Amino acid sequence: MTTASVHVRNLSKTFVLHNQGGAELAVLGNATISVMPGECVVLDGPSGSGKSTLLKCVYGTYRATSGEIVIASDERTVDLRVAPAQDILRMRRDTVAYVSQFLRAIPRVPAIDIVAEPLLTGLPEDDEAAAHARSEAQQLLLTLRIPPRLWNVPPATFSGGEQQRVNIARSFIRPQPVLLLDEPTASLDAENRATVVAMIRKARERGAAILGIFHDEATRNAVATRVVNMADFQ
Repeated sequence: MTTASVHVRNLSKTFVLHNQGGAELAVLGNATISVMPGECVVLDGPSGSGKSTLLKCVYGTYRATSGEIVIASDERTVDLRVAPAQDILRMRRDTVAYVSQFLRAIPRVPAIDIVAEPLLTGLPEDDEAAAHARSEAQQLLLTLRIPPRLWNVPPATFSGGEQQRVNIARSFIRPQPVLLLDEPTASLDAENRATVVAMIRKARERGAAILGIFHDEATRNAVATRVVNMADFQ
């Protein structure tokens, strides 16, 4: 299996507030973190300390102001801060999975197809591949206790916890070398939280490099190999 590591070096992110006369808001300053295969590094700090901003910079949602964000895999090495858009999209497809705090539900698309889609990205249309992807999606939805009656329903109508479980299933269906987790268990009950913890630990054991945010102390303690204090990067 392909492995990868994440290397954040001297990373800074400043937002320009155009609706406030171009005022600048510095969120991160000289953040330096490395995450190696088999590690789960947890970002710790209060709300507003830049944890989610750091994850979004690593995923390429935000462009960092300065520094480096290097994803080094067996196949390629990419500095996401300066990489062209096509390299960022390729990295998302082949290397990095990201569980955000909220599912951005696609209107009228059934939950099972949302979960299965990552297994089909970049492949030609093929009935056998589609059937395999849907079968894998079914197994994950069952594991995460989404009942079959909801599989063909668009998740925009689901509860917050159900939507998050669909979000998790979509991100875990294709084992990726790097996992970015932004409060994946925040809206889950104890039983589903324990299931997701087991999934994270399994990913870590297969060699995934994991960078995450967990406000729940018990969950953090169950998955973290190391905790990084965001106060060091202000």
